[in-house]
Amino acid sequence: MTQAQKRIAMIGVLLTLILAVLDQNIVATASWSIVRELDPVHGLERLPWLVTAYSLAATAALPLYGKLCDVYGAKHVYLGAVGLFLTGSALCALAQDMGQLIAFRAVQGLGGGGLMSVTMIVAAHLTPPQQRASAGGAGGLIAGLGLVAGPLLGGVFTDHTTWRWIFYLNLPVGLFVLVSAAIAIRLGDGGLRHRIDYLGAGLIAAAACLLLLIVEWGGKTYAWDSATILSLTGLDVVLFAAFAWRQLTAAEPILPFSLFRHPTLRIALPLQLLTGLGMAGGIFYTVIYLQAVAGVKATESGLYLIPMAIGMVVSGTISGVLIGRGRDTKPFLIAGMACMTAAMVLLSRLETATSAWTLRLDLFVMGVGFGMVLGIVVMLVQNSAPRSQLGVATTSIRFVQVLGSALGAATFGILLNRATESHLPPGTRAGSLARAMPPEARARVVDALLSGVHVVFLSAAGVMALAVLLALFLRTSPALPADPPAPQRVGV
Repeated sequence: MTQAQKRIAMIGVLLTLILAVLDQNIVATASWSIVRELDPVHGLERLPWLVTAYSLAATAALPLYGKLCDVYGAKHVYLGAVGLFLTGSALCALAQDMGQLIAFRAVQGLGGGGLMSVTMIVAAHLTPPQQRASAGGAGGLIAGLGLVAGPLLGGVFTDHTTWRWIFYLNLPVGLFVLVSAAIAIRLGDGGLRHRIDYLGAGLIAAAACLLLLIVEWGGKTYAWDSATILSLTGLDVVLFAAFAWRQLTAAEPILPFSLFRHPTLRIALPLQLLTGLGMAGGIFYTVIYLQAVAGVKATESGLYLIPMAIGMVVSGTISGVLIGRGRDTKPFLIAGMACMTAAMVLLSRLETATSAWTLRLDLFVMGVGFGMVLGIVVMLVQNSAPRSQLGVATTSIRFVQVLGSALGAATFGILLNRATESHLPPGTRAGSLARAMPPEARARVVDALLSGVHVVFLSAAGVMALAVLLALFLRTSPALPADPPAPQRVGV
């Protein structure tokens, strides 16, 4: 590829990341307008499925994308994922009822599962190993801006045009990405004779989707200790065990356990799992604190995340530039996780009278840590994986982060409920805070909920402290391992 082609391709890659990040943050702002237009009677009950349907589909498709990239080439899979995402976006914009919109969000999610992962694979092919930290810094910049821009854009479209524009917006940007990628990208990957482990992909997709459903239903639709949740949890354990058995016996597994033989990958994958788990105790429960304890309106609570976004942008950019100039990656990774640990400890000290600026400072510290961690682990995995397994390695690191977030949401949800109810009088539940009650009774519920939030943040701090210890054993090497002799090529 010429330098001009690479620049055009990287612009498309960054735009694809923008689409992925915005879509994760923009729908929630328009949710009430969607319900009011499509189903004012029962739409509110089905509203969570707008997010869940997308997440389930994206997670289910994620493991398969990596293998498809290694077999057919990242460019072809990238074009297919973007095309599927745009198809789903167009259908969502044209939906006439909530059932259609939920179904079309699932279609969009099938493409969205590849928007982040396959885009990172394409970026890895376009970027030399020593420059991938700078690309990771750009990813942190986009993620930080997306936290702020998504809700703001959603509000603008909802207030001044129609919610349908949050989906129409994807079309011109996505079409530019498709055309530019088709013309500019030239990759010499894929085209190898391989089998695809569809059974393994199906098992891990089912296991991951069931885990997300358990997280979605647990503590809300069903109690965590209900027969339904316990039965689903048992079935999920069986599915994960069946997937592990399949990976040990398949000729070409969808997630080769041989990746764990490499010293960097052996540490990086569980490290990303812990990071996803710890972060689940950060952002989500900060919003819980803002709305339930501090009394901040839902529409304003997102603005409190701006300092975190600024921290992500600043630290991600600086660390990416310095690593690109030859600095060792490990100190940045350890410092980032230490910042995240410190931020969780600071958040565990929140009180009902804590000032907004104290909270913003705590979130800024968290953002600084997250910005340094976000792209470095992915970069280390991509630099360490054999080129023939670059797709599988990249999607694996993304997949374990998703699983970590799901496990964190479930675990911290249980901790919050148990800790809160232990501070309440018998028969009183934290959910009663949403109903009118005498000031003294409300104060007791708020104090109990605050105690539960403290437990969540301290637990998340413990998880991140464990991640810091694990990062100390991480080996960082800029050299790519040599691939084994290539199988017979069948064309690119």
